[in-house]
Amino acid sequence: MPGRRIEESPVAPLVAFSRATNLGIAGRAFRVLDGASEETRRLLAGFGGREAEDAQFSLDQHGIGMWAAYDLFPATVTGRLETARGWMPATVAAAAALEDRVAGLRIGISMVLEPKTAVLALLLAEAGAEVSVFAFAAETDDAVAAELAARGIRVHASASATPDEERAHALALLDDRPQLLVDDGAHVIRLAHAVRPEVVAGLLGASEETTSGVVPLRAMAADGALAVPVIAANDAVTKTWFDNRHGTGETCVLAIVRTLDDDLSASRAVVVGYGPVGEGVAERLRVLGARVTVVDLDPRRELAARFAGYATAPVLEAVADADLVVSATGAPRTIDAAVLAACPEDAVVAVAGGAPEEVLPAAGTTRERIAPHVERLRLPGGRSVRLLAGGDCVNIVAAEGNPIDVMDLSFAVQLAAIGALLDGGLERGVHVLPDAEDRRAAALALGRDGGSVPSPPAADWRRTRFDL
Repeated sequence: MPGRRIEESPVAPLVAFSRATNLGIAGRAFRVLDGASEETRRLLAGFGGREAEDAQFSLDQHGIGMWAAYDLFPATVTGRLETARGWMPATVAAAAALEDRVAGLRIGISMVLEPKTAVLALLLAEAGAEVSVFAFAAETDDAVAAELAARGIRVHASASATPDEERAHALALLDDRPQLLVDDGAHVIRLAHAVRPEVVAGLLGASEETTSGVVPLRAMAADGALAVPVIAANDAVTKTWFDNRHGTGETCVLAIVRTLDDDLSASRAVVVGYGPVGEGVAERLRVLGARVTVVDLDPRRELAARFAGYATAPVLEAVADADLVVSATGAPRTIDAAVLAACPEDAVVAVAGGAPEEVLPAAGTTRERIAPHVERLRLPGGRSVRLLAGGDCVNIVAAEGNPIDVMDLSFAVQLAAIGALLDGGLERGVHVLPDAEDRRAAALALGRDGGSVPSPPAADWRRTRFDL
């Protein structure tokens, strides 16, 4: 890659802050001290940070790191969990509101197993629910899993699990007979429909976290195969506007920077998919100085990319001179054999968001690990590319995942979805979270009483400008 190493780049303090705290830069105030470079100030603003003299976090005088006024970097698992909980006020408040309603209920959680998800599981358990957790191997922090198990959570996950063992772990979660499922990618919901119909019969419903899960669930519903109500937590404004665009966009780009030790300032980058995740990725890459080309099959999204100032092109044309290709579709086979073969020698391929086989090399491709979270794929035609994080979501595998404060919003939405499912009355199929509950989750994150969120005034359709 042609850019600068992190230690030589003005992006260094942003990387240091993200790595040390797992908090988001976007939306956060920083005190910028004398000595910070103007380019670092520009990057900070470009990533959504703002300067404020009374901010809790400061950019030090050497421009090489951002640090909190108190200890945010505990070494112990219990410390990491408590720190995460402290930055999740909306989730804490939303769980407390469910306390009388989830007592005695069996709730299954299928999500990335790290401190933020652990906080969600523990809060539900404290509210009286019987909680079981499943995670895929690449998405499991074994220390966190052990801590949850020690606190009475049923954990079905291991970072060393084989694919067969992952399936067995997912089935074990289903055999706990959950009455509610909180899923990520709809993997467990679909597995239940395929092999555990008796579990499906006992489900009150499920909520789904991601675009890659909502899409197949809507296809199931269209085919008449979805037997329970599912709330698309992913589609709530309080989730998508912040988790997808800011949380995933920010941390995936910084994870790529960290993995390559390259600030991407001189790179030619291609972003495939211009939904909210793609928007966030493209924006951060451009802020870093990359020349960004966007690919999207939907002509409306391609036009949106052009109006945002990006070049657009068909995928095979776009990747032909790319240093970096980021898939942001959440759809399988986005980067297939033909796309990989069209990339230049030694191009880097990464996934933001992620679905199984989003990167799908041709048969006969060989893999060689050349650095932490970096593999060289040798393609059948003789060319090679570098693949980050094994083709899984790069910020989860190669970094700390989405920021704590962003997941606070997503989990507040998930808890609101649980409340909506418990209200009953939903037919089988995919449903949106009621707007009032969506706005309440955002209000909780602002430290306001979610119950007092005013409703928009009703439109008086009888009154027009002619009556003024």
